[in-house]
Amino acid sequence: MKYKFSHIALSSSSLDKRILPIATQIYEILTNAGIKLYFDESLLELESITKKKHSSSKNIMNKADLLIAIGGDGTMLNCSRKYGSKGIPVLGINLGKVGFLTDIAPNEMTSKLLEVIKGNFIEDRRFFLEASIEGQKEKYTALNEVVIHSGAIAQLIDFDLFIDDNFVYTQRADGLIVNSPTGSTAYSLSGGGPIVHPSVSAITLLPMFPHSLNTSPLVVSDKSHIQIVMIGEKNKAVLSMDSHNSIKLNKGEKITISKGNSSLLLVHPPGHDFFGACRNKLGWSSNLLNK
Repeated sequence: MKYKFSHIALSSSSLDKRILPIATQIYEILTNAGIKLYFDESLLELESITKKKHSSSKNIMNKADLLIAIGGDGTMLNCSRKYGSKGIPVLGINLGKVGFLTDIAPNEMTSKLLEVIKGNFIEDRRFFLEASIEGQKEKYTALNEVVIHSGAIAQLIDFDLFIDDNFVYTQRADGLIVNSPTGSTAYSLSGGGPIVHPSVSAITLLPMFPHSLNTSPLVVSDKSHIQIVMIGEKNKAVLSMDSHNSIKLNKGEKITISKGNSSLLLVHPPGHDFFGACRNKLGWSSNLLNK
């Protein structure tokens, strides 16, 4: 049988003890189906079980036509930045507690994986955010959110916000969350931000504990260029992407955030539905369903 995906890679970033047996099971399922399997250095223990050497990230990027991420949403974020941003579709096996991005449970792996490799799946395109600091060459990528925060409890920072070079406001707050629709069910949700459907082309800005009584979340076009200028004399601000990087910011520095040039193709098994995921993960209607 000819499959939609014939070269598949496995990866993880979790230390969960369930990872190895699940990775072994996936390896057996797919090799028995005639799929060429690769795994990166995150799954080194597979070498002694499969008698096969792990592959370099470069080799996986050149050969794999699907990446299976085993873990929670943190694993999916890492794999999405590392492999998904290079054009490899990503499918998630969910070992996490919430798992908005990883949606195959371990107890349904065999049937769901076989459906996917046969070509029965749902494509879900997501965009990355890109952040840069004026005067520096490096660009940073985030799938969920770019956050500017104080890096300390109960410590305010001061900044000016511009959108497409238009002044919006001066803010004193614990920080600012700038998120994609994908990130609307992550950190932003904890701060009271809106849930944005993945198909909506928008970026959300959410001040964190603002020193103001009339500051609300702001939703702008995904074509917008967002500029934050650090203005406080005593600012000790930090820039982070998906809680991954931690770059110190100084007074006067200007951070630009916009939609990135690359995108992520998520692969979901048949039956996936965003609102169904919200019901399951966030407990929507749970009281009514339990009556």
